[in-house]
Amino acid sequence: MRYFNPVHMPDDAELRRKAAPVICYPTDNLAHAGMRQLTAARQSLEKVSETIVPPRDARCFVVPAGYFFRIVGVEGSQVGDLNLWQADNLDEKFYAGKTRALHGTHLTTGDRMWSSFPYMRPLATITFDTLDWYGWDHDGGSVHDVIGTRCDPYTAKLLADVDYHHCCHSNLIRALAEHSQVDYATAEPLVHDVLNVFMCTGFTQDTHQYFMKASPVRPGDFLEFFAETNLVGGLSACPGGDCSKEHSSDTAICYPLLVEVFKPVDGALDGYDPLPVSTYGRQHCD
Repeated sequence: MRYFNPVHMPDDAELRRKAAPVICYPTDNLAHAGMRQLTAARQSLEKVSETIVPPRDARCFVVPAGYFFRIVGVEGSQVGDLNLWQADNLDEKFYAGKTRALHGTHLTTGDRMWSSFPYMRPLATITFDTLDWYGWDHDGGSVHDVIGTRCDPYTAKLLADVDYHHCCHSNLIRALAEHSQVDYATAEPLVHDVLNVFMCTGFTQDTHQYFMKASPVRPGDFLEFFAETNLVGGLSACPGGDCSKEHSSDTAICYPLLVEVFKPVDGALDGYDPLPVSTYGRQHCD
């Protein structure tokens, strides 16, 4: 609960509240994805690999630049927490906060997943979303958010005084450590805020708290991405299952998720020009 002292309320409080909102980061000049070419390219794809992510666990997968990948619901309603790294430099990783500032709280077709400073370029572009029909519900909820950070053992310890090791943060640490052949202490700082794939979330209208509700995902639904650069992906099948009740426990019914990687036909992306890393000189002064 947020407290305030009404004695401190100024006479012009309502006038101040009525100030017009301004978009922080207008995207009129943002280089948008070449969706016409990507849409054409995805019509003829050859599947080259797949990875099954077990319930309450995570796996890493590799996607070469210029390939597509899908996260697929296969057995039941299940949400997933996605990390992305540039495969040749794991310090360049998905920046959920800046992606949210540019595209909004929830992502769908045409939105891009931007990388961390000082690189600041698209790592991937969303090219198809079978849940795009969901839109916004009466609670203000939508799917595929970049709001929540990922369930983690530190918050579980803080709020419930439990040591739970199959939350998405820990799952991703184990998966990245195994993939990169490093210890957990090295892997942990590389794990970052996620794209909550298939998760249905929003903010309550009264307290403005982050909420979750039952995901609308069903077997066969998928979210598809185009790899703008060489990628390592990490996906955790959240212990919350469909996140209709709770997470960070073994209570919820959970299902595996499937990651499929596809190669486009030769020539389909001729002339496609991914954005380079930021050209800002990093001088940080005049």
